[in-house]
Parts: sequence; C-alpha cells; structure tokens
Amino acid sequence: MDVVIVDDDQLVRMSLRLILDGEPDLSVVGEAADGNTAITEVRRLKPDVVLMDVRMPGRDGLSATEEILTWPEAPRILVLTTFDSDEMVLGALRAGALGFVLKDTPPPDILAAVRAVASGNPALSPAATSRLITAAMGPQSSETRRTARESARTRLSALTERELDTARAIASGLSNAEVGARLHISVATVKAHTSSLFTKLGVTNRVQIALLVRDAEE
Repeated sequence: MDVVIVDDDQLVRMSLRLILDGEPDLSVVGEAADGNTAITEVRRLKPDVVLMDVRMPGRDGLSATEEILTWPEAPRILVLTTFDSDEMVLGALRAGALGFVLKDTPPPDILAAVRAVASGNPALSPAATSRLITAAMGPQSSETRRTARESARTRLSALTERELDTARAIASGLSNAEVGARLHISVATVKAHTSSLFTKLGVTNRVQIALLVRDAEE
C-alpha cells in the first residue's frame, strides 16, 4: 500500500516514514509540508492512504482533505493530530476522513490504523469517538445548534426504525458485534443496515453517522 505523509514538522514525517517503510506491505511514496503541496503530490502519486496533519501553515489539512475527497477514486485519509485541534479534526471527519491517530501513538497502533483505513474501515477507538463527539457539542451559538439539529433530523427521518436504532448504537461507539447484541440481530444484518445508512445519509464512515445522531438529539 502506498502512503503519502502530510505534516509541517520534518521530524514527524521522518519518524512516520521510518515506521511505515519498515513494513513489507507499506511504502511511503511522498511527503508534503502543507495542504497545497499535499494536493499536488496526492494527485500525482495516487496513494492508497494519506496521513494528513490538520494544523499547517498556509492551506490546512481540513481544506486539503475536503478537496481530495471530492475526487473520483480518492485515497483514504487518516488524520494526524495532537488533540489540541478537535474542531479541525471533526471537520476532516465530517468531510469523509476515515479516522485519526495521535502523533504520539505507539508504532504498532499507527500501522494498524493505516491498514484499517486502507481497507475502508474506520480507525477510531470508542473512547476517541466519544471525545470527538463531545467536542462537537462544545460551545456553539443557539442558531448554529438549531440549524445543525434541524438538518440532522431531516436526514435521519429517511431511515426505517431499525436503521435509526442501528445509527444510535453506532453513535454509542459500539462495534458491529456489539450493535448486533444490543439489537438482537446478526452481524450481517448490522452490516446491511450500516450500508443503507451510508447511502441514505450520504456519509462515508461511522463517525459521520455518530455526529448526525448527536446533532439530532442535542
């Protein structure tokens, strides 16, 4: 799997390259220190996964992520963060990034996250999902909250009762097996409901589902 690393800190890029290039199935094919360069390099190199920092000089990672994910056959994006930038991480996840890793994450966990994202699976632990969702419900104007709530409720109204139950279970940070146990349905049925949620809600990952549910119920 080909990976592009985007971070304005050269030491971070070097450390990640050493971690990733040491694996037989992973190869760092390019680097970038800002969003504009990231877009150029990702378009040129067509990697499978992009490790994207969110705070960088010039064009930030959120803006770059939003643009890249509009492309046909866009790469998977895994956000890099120090967790002092929840708002931007949330924006990247809403745009379609499949997850995030902290910059001080142990190497084995970084490798697992890259492989998960490359396979189209989210790389978010339940605890991390909970923190991000909590951040999403942080200080906002009453008008902003009302608009988000109405939009989310309109989108969720297209769901069947069972799909809505599944969405709420996902918002609790449950795995497919845990969702199935809670709702007394098979994992295959959970996957079918989740696929339907992606289509009906116009989302690409479970975090986006969770954020919609929280917006609707806020």
